[in-house]
Amino acid sequence: MASTDTGMKKTLGLTGVTVNAMALIAPGAFLWITFQIQAANTGGASDMWTGIVAALIVAFLTAISFSEMARRYPEAGAGGSYYFAERAFLDRDKAHHQKFARIAKFLTGWAAHLFYWVYPGVMVAFMSILVTYICGQFGINLSIPFQILVAVIFAVIVGFIAVRGISGSTNVAIVINVIQLVSLIGFSALAIAFRFTNPLHATQWTHAASSSIVFPHTLAAMLFQSTIAILILVGFESSTSLAGESINPKRDIPRGIILSLIIQGLFAYLLEYFAANYAICEKLTFTNPDGSILTGIDAAAASGAPIGDMTIMIGNALLGGNGFALMIVIAFTVALAVLGTTLAAINTAVRISFAMAQDNEMPGLLGALHERHATPHKGVWVLVAVSSIIGAVGVLNVTALTGITLASNIGTFALYALICFLTFVTFVGRQEFHSVKHAVIPFLGLIGNIGMLIGIVVIGLTTPGVSADATQMALWVTAGWGAISVVYLVWNSKKSGRAIIPRVSPVSK
Repeated sequence: MASTDTGMKKTLGLTGVTVNAMALIAPGAFLWITFQIQAANTGGASDMWTGIVAALIVAFLTAISFSEMARRYPEAGAGGSYYFAERAFLDRDKAHHQKFARIAKFLTGWAAHLFYWVYPGVMVAFMSILVTYICGQFGINLSIPFQILVAVIFAVIVGFIAVRGISGSTNVAIVINVIQLVSLIGFSALAIAFRFTNPLHATQWTHAASSSIVFPHTLAAMLFQSTIAILILVGFESSTSLAGESINPKRDIPRGIILSLIIQGLFAYLLEYFAANYAICEKLTFTNPDGSILTGIDAAAASGAPIGDMTIMIGNALLGGNGFALMIVIAFTVALAVLGTTLAAINTAVRISFAMAQDNEMPGLLGALHERHATPHKGVWVLVAVSSIIGAVGVLNVTALTGITLASNIGTFALYALICFLTFVTFVGRQEFHSVKHAVIPFLGLIGNIGMLIGIVVIGLTTPGVSADATQMALWVTAGWGAISVVYLVWNSKKSGRAIIPRVSPVSK
């Protein structure tokens, strides 16, 4: 097999590129693992579906920008967005534009790492919570130390798979995507059927009619839900870091970006979130430690796995009391999907780190390739350690879980906003410039991502309870990573003798 100049093997066609991105989006997993966070949003739980629609609009605007950049720079290799940022300025004609190349790629790399290096830890936490819930159904209550142990073991398992290479990851992703799509369609059909049997099984519905699900109740609630929902949509852009392993990156990377978002976001998420919200009623219950009983959306906010509880409720009503068996089957498919998502996230994260290390913008340790598998194996194990720590924090409570989720999302919106801006910088003034694809769409994407970034902070801090506490935690994580990044940039610049923004760029077109 042919290799890129970085030593990575070119093995991926359109299917491989697309399914790796789809594995990161993973709708079968996120309905289960994020529903509690969305339900716990004080005063905004009714706008889950509309929040996803708002996030989808911004995601598609951003996806088009990513696809245009991938088509312009098929040689990006593992660098993806990091490479795009540098070339956007280096390819300009004037030296006073070129000199911003390094600071642009620093900002893009910083945002990408806040996103991609926190995200796997969030997934690790979700897996531990899933295992804890399943054990609880069998009367086994895992303490926090055991939940942390589960998180660490899972991170290590994913690490071993990631080290073996992207081909093995792709085969895993194909199987997982098929299973989860079949599973979510089945769950959605049963949830809608449960509602249609009204009033045989329930009479008090969270949404009185389907229109209550698909129309926003308040703008603020919809916007904050969208800032959470972006977590379930990110991943379409991850294929840009696979250009070094793609057989035809100029053709397949742009297609994979859009196709993965259409299948997973536009179809799968809108269907399953509509169905789940349509079925929430007083029959969904959760018993607090003090013996008090919560129902409906309040029960969903308190339960560690509200979709699991809902599956039991629906299965008992429609399948002759076999709700528990149905829940176990669904939980197994979710576990597979979380595995695929975490694997795809780690594959993307370490490849961007690899590109930055090759460029001497990160420690050389992250730029080492495995002799046999041609993967950035040392980077994988560093990320496994980081993910174990983040996952351990996430299992503590719903506030900590929401906090690390929002921290990853802040990196997401920052990265997406930068790519929209860089798309305009890349194409403006060139013969191939298209006013809609390279100006209108990137501008709308830039505004949308910045708006959601502001929404996380403003709406989050002004919404009492979990939202406010989690937002504060996310801001501390962001500030901490930003400080570390700036310190490393300054130290590395002095060590290498390179200016952060040179007076005159030493690189000509």
